[in-house]
Amino acid sequence: MGKRTDTSVLIFDADDTLWENNVVFERVIDDFLEWLDHPTLDRAQIRAVLDDIERANAVAHGYGSKVFLRSLGECLERLRERPATERERREIDELATALVAHQVELMPGVAQTLATLAGRYDLLLLTKGDREEQQRKLDACGLLPHFRAAHIVPEKDADTYRWLAGEHGFDPAAAWMIGNSPKSDILPARAVGMRAVFIPNDNTWILEHDDVDPDDEGVLRLTEFTDLLRHF
Repeated sequence: MGKRTDTSVLIFDADDTLWENNVVFERVIDDFLEWLDHPTLDRAQIRAVLDDIERANAVAHGYGSKVFLRSLGECLERLRERPATERERREIDELATALVAHQVELMPGVAQTLATLAGRYDLLLLTKGDREEQQRKLDACGLLPHFRAAHIVPEKDADTYRWLAGEHGFDPAAAWMIGNSPKSDILPARAVGMRAVFIPNDNTWILEHDDVDPDDEGVLRLTEFTDLLRHF
């Protein structure tokens, strides 16, 4: 399929679309569950408690490593029914050192694909989370020259996509949002009249899961990032 002539703007998610992200958090969670070693609850039950805590903290405090560490500490306190000790907090911090040390690892073919698409369309980058943490990734990724602009926002909902269209003066019907998250990338973009490209990632955070209508013709489903070049 050739270039879509009715398209003017392609908007890209960052974490778990351009580069791996949540897999690092999942490794820390695995280490945390093993370290916690609860006497009566199994790993799945503990993970359910942690998911509930993360869900509440995402609403109250946003996203990123700092909020994640807060959630781990609260999970320990809830399950042990007491405040965490200084030693326990240090050990949780040590478990999560991988989050700070993690280098940005691009998905296969991302740099080459974006370089080609940037010659055909205006590209925007839209990511949510802690501003300092996300900016570090953007500075390290080497991809910013391909984008007209990159925006870090606290949440990606329908109002965010309306704001983005107004900020850059494009018709939502002529834009596509490209990402791995139904909750943050696909559904809110569709709600404001944009079309969307859904590229699932096996490591997508559970709180980003949602149902995507399989009959929605405004959603293009791809397997690999490089498949974009067959459609745009």
